[in-house]
Amino acid sequence: MVKKLLLPQEIEVFYILPTIRKSLAKYMLKMMKQKDVACIFGITDAGISQYMSNKRANELHFDEDFEKEIEKSARKITNRQEYIKESQKLLKAIRSSKEICKIHRMFSSVPINCNCEAMGCNKQ
Repeated sequence: MVKKLLLPQEIEVFYILPTIRKSLAKYMLKMMKQKDVACIFGITDAGISQYMSNKRANELHFDEDFEKEIEKSARKITNRQEYIKESQKLLKAIRSSKEICKIHRMFSSVPINCNCEAMGCNKQ
């Protein structure tokens, strides 16, 4: 089967952001109620439940170091503004570490000679 070509931004939307949200929820649920996490994320309680029961965001798994960064971010999130800020910080980290390229290749048909610098994927 041939993978279709997805842009790096589509990889972020379809795979990276849901996985970040799932991991943030996991850590935030240790500090607050599910309905409060759902409210901050702007999703339903059922959405949080689906993340926790592995019905959403199962395709991608972050390494231990990045999970620690997500946990640090989760401790800072108490409202939507902090959620947006920390999500953007985590996305920037993925881009600047060039992890975006590895993830892009996992889920998309990326041209062989593609690189972050030439394409601008690692831009902040």
